[in-house]
Amino acid sequence: MTVTTAVTGLGWPEPGRSAEESGVDLRPDRDIGDGLGWPDDADDGAGPRPDPAGFASARAQRSQSRTDTTTHLPATESAQVLTATDIVTDRIAEVGDLADMDTPIAHQAAAAVYVTTRRREPLPAPASTRVMVVANQKGGVGKTTTAVNVAAAMAFNGLRVLVIDLDPQGNASTALGIDHHADIPSSYDVLVEETALTDVIVAVDGIDGLWCVPATIDLAGAEIELVSLVARESRLRKSLTAHLAALPENASYDYVIIDCPPSLGLLTVNALVGGDEVFIPIQCEYYALEGLSQLLKNIDLVRAHLNPVLAVTTILLTMYDGRTRLAAQVAEEVRRHFGETVLRTTIPRSVRISEAPSYRQTVMTYDPGSSGALSYLEAAREMAERGAKPSADPTGHITKENP
Repeated sequence: MTVTTAVTGLGWPEPGRSAEESGVDLRPDRDIGDGLGWPDDADDGAGPRPDPAGFASARAQRSQSRTDTTTHLPATESAQVLTATDIVTDRIAEVGDLADMDTPIAHQAAAAVYVTTRRREPLPAPASTRVMVVANQKGGVGKTTTAVNVAAAMAFNGLRVLVIDLDPQGNASTALGIDHHADIPSSYDVLVEETALTDVIVAVDGIDGLWCVPATIDLAGAEIELVSLVARESRLRKSLTAHLAALPENASYDYVIIDCPPSLGLLTVNALVGGDEVFIPIQCEYYALEGLSQLLKNIDLVRAHLNPVLAVTTILLTMYDGRTRLAAQVAEEVRRHFGETVLRTTIPRSVRISEAPSYRQTVMTYDPGSSGALSYLEAAREMAERGAKPSADPTGHITKENP
């Protein structure tokens, strides 16, 4: 169709010609829809009306084609990387009639319904509390973002999660909407003053089953103050063990997630001694790979001298941009070295993920239908399903029976 025929079809004169020469009717009472062949209210002869029954039939056929869809993503040998697009394609089929609408807004709304409601298979709880340390001395790789969003995703799915903020910047506390000014009890008091964890834990508003130990700027001086203290490397583990042992059976946590600062100092060492598993977010860029070897050496040192059960169990690729070769090359390199330790799910670059902390929220509550929220939800599901499997070393977790 040319521009000339298109404008004529819309009821406009052809360029350079009058309305009479173009055969266009410009009467004020004329409906522009007549030029497009739309039927008039009083005359059905201009063209067929939309058939609501036809839309209903098409929707029924789409729903019928989804009856065989399960809540688990297909595990194929070739599907090594799981992106947000894969998650949307598979997951939106579960939310019903809303997903049958073709508009992007409807799909976004369907994704939000999927994330924020329990209309899905719940996450399996581990046999004992999993204490996971989110660590990477490279800054800007998504440690805090990963810690708070994975924790929120797990809590949305019925698990009980405690986030311990050990970063003096207090970004995890900000994202969870927890005040962390200098006058409130914080993780500094736990490490230096030996305050009980029970006295500093705060429930996260709006997310049932999620608690936080906030961090304040006082932690910046804890590195120096800890040097002269007895058992400086194991103070967090001592406090966490006592707290878990005091909890009743039905009030224990499924996950304890410790957010570390971007360094390898005493705060990070306390976290590594206090945890059983290391959860490493890796940005899909070369610099993130360059510093990974030093982190692994430190983990080996902690394992050899302070915490023999410590192990790297989870690696998550963040800020993945499928349009670039670099992201694919980094992902391939990480998977080649670490194998099944790397989650299939990748976290894409997303403006929504970056915007959420400015509203004191996680992306799970800020924009639950975004690609970032869906990706973190799927990463949490993958972690929970792995954790529900029998462990080769069942004594490796801190439990009430095994402090």
